[in-house]
Amino acid sequence: MRQVTTVIVGAGQTGLAMSRCLTERSVDHVVLERGEIANSWRTGRWDSLRLLTPNWQSRLPGYSYQGDEPGGFMTMPEVIDYLSHYAATIDAPVEEHTEVSSVRQLADDFVVTTSAGEWRARTVVVASGPYHAAEVPSFAASLPPGVTAVTPADYRNPDQLDEGGVLVVGAAATGVQLADEIQRSGRPVTLAVGGHVRVPRVYRGMDIMWWLDAAGILDERYDEVDDVVRARHLASFQLVGSPNGLTVDLNYLQDIGVRIVGRLGGITDDGTAQFSGSLPNPCALADLKLGRLLDTLDEWATSRGLDREIEAAMRPVATRVPPLPPLLLPLGSGEIKTVIWATGYRPEYPWLEVPVLDGKGRVRHDGGITPVPGLYLMSATFLRRRRSTFIDGAGDDARELSAHLVDFLGEKANVR
Repeated sequence: MRQVTTVIVGAGQTGLAMSRCLTERSVDHVVLERGEIANSWRTGRWDSLRLLTPNWQSRLPGYSYQGDEPGGFMTMPEVIDYLSHYAATIDAPVEEHTEVSSVRQLADDFVVTTSAGEWRARTVVVASGPYHAAEVPSFAASLPPGVTAVTPADYRNPDQLDEGGVLVVGAAATGVQLADEIQRSGRPVTLAVGGHVRVPRVYRGMDIMWWLDAAGILDERYDEVDDVVRARHLASFQLVGSPNGLTVDLNYLQDIGVRIVGRLGGITDDGTAQFSGSLPNPCALADLKLGRLLDTLDEWATSRGLDREIEAAMRPVATRVPPLPPLLLPLGSGEIKTVIWATGYRPEYPWLEVPVLDGKGRVRHDGGITPVPGLYLMSATFLRRRRSTFIDGAGDDARELSAHLVDFLGEKANVR
């Protein structure tokens, strides 16, 4: 059994950021990765996907984008290269193709069992990401024969889909991107819309992420919001990493021929999809929240004297809602050949044999600090700040949690 002070599980952006911060604090550690560096970016993304954040915002501890397109959006191969180069630059002690099968407590330490042997560590950082398994509703089992079910983790491009109609369920970032791409492939798309967060790609001449970054909205902390549980489960922005600044919202999708319907509430025994009749409600709520956000950004710009330096405020038009969207759709009629469940992901930690999981299998934590001393969580939505969701948030999270980890090690040494 090998010994080390800290084991980091996962070599994505959060695990690598933590590695850099622990190196700066002289904490010996190892990063265990079941595949290769940036494994989830390599294996669980579709071909055309780009980051939702501009290249300049891919900032990590001691590292930033140095290319000639700071306002562009990385493709998946570019993200993989970026993270791989970062790992090499910081000389991260990554052990690839090392799958963790168990993390358990032994006295005051942890034993980490892997496909390449065991490690004993005083602390463990779980940085394996929040997107492990597609969240598919239970009624998905009622899809009739002849209709293929696909999750975003399995989807690569439209060519893998049968010819014919496609029902995309979910209208957050993934749903709108896939609806756009598949509709343009010649397959008619129906998009089932529930709660969503509408934002423009560009506002007043600047990318929306510039606004959120500059105005400090992305720096809002988890302990500053009224309901952090709700904040952590909000749908992702309706955004596409578009080099030409294209806003892909429900109006745009309808313009290219996508049919929008209400939230999918269930599938009957005979294979009929049942949609909510309240489609105007989530659309109106998304428009209302968008207006409030843009009011906040306008007020911030005025307070900084920027109104003369940037474009005048032009608000997006309200979401158009079809007057009579269908409430029922017989999936066995042949109109729909594929259903794509863009309904989110859930984390899975079958190897975590430490009592920190809640009833839904999520790690209980307070800003990444779990109830079990010495066990930390990275890679979670809104972990410590709103920016935690993005690559750009990994650095702040890692700096603060590594500081807590070092303090814990000092206290532990004093007790011993």
